[in-house]
Amino acid sequence: MGYQAVVIGASTGSFQALKIILPYLSSDFSLPVIIVVHRHRHSNTNFEHQLSQFSSIQVLQAEPQLPISGPSIFVAPPNYHLLIEEGRTFSLSLEKPVHFARPSIDITFETAAQVYGSGLIGVILTGANEDGSYGLTEIKKKGGVTIVQSPESAAVSEMPTAAINRSAPHKVLAVEEIGPFLNTLDS
Repeated sequence: MGYQAVVIGASTGSFQALKIILPYLSSDFSLPVIIVVHRHRHSNTNFEHQLSQFSSIQVLQAEPQLPISGPSIFVAPPNYHLLIEEGRTFSLSLEKPVHFARPSIDITFETAAQVYGSGLIGVILTGANEDGSYGLTEIKKKGGVTIVQSPESAAVSEMPTAAINRSAPHKVLAVEEIGPFLNTLDS
């Protein structure tokens, strides 16, 4: 059994990092990619549209009961926690913010780790808090692959540094290396 999904978490500077990573994913990249970005609760879907300009893979906002399958990129909607359900669909929660954020990267990563186990690839990018460091640890505990953007290549290094310190990821890569590395894991 190969890898079955990719989860990416980011905050401050996320658009620039994703603008570099997404073009590297080939149009036949078969894994679903789930992106959780800290956004203002009143954000509209313009973020998804902007990301689609840099991707040969369709970019959608995640919605309840939407099947998780590739090739697709799913983006967590603003002001909701995004959960991965056993049936490999999404659900949304209005539970309190985690690390001052809703959506919380930790919540998505933890629920994805429960569903995908060793078939999950987790990626932490640039950001200004420690959200995602716990979730990345859960992915690693379940046998998944963990990747963190190098703090030196991040717009804001706090989130990658927290993830490195807490989870000792399998790979720490410059932002330009992440997309090509993900392609090697898609089999």
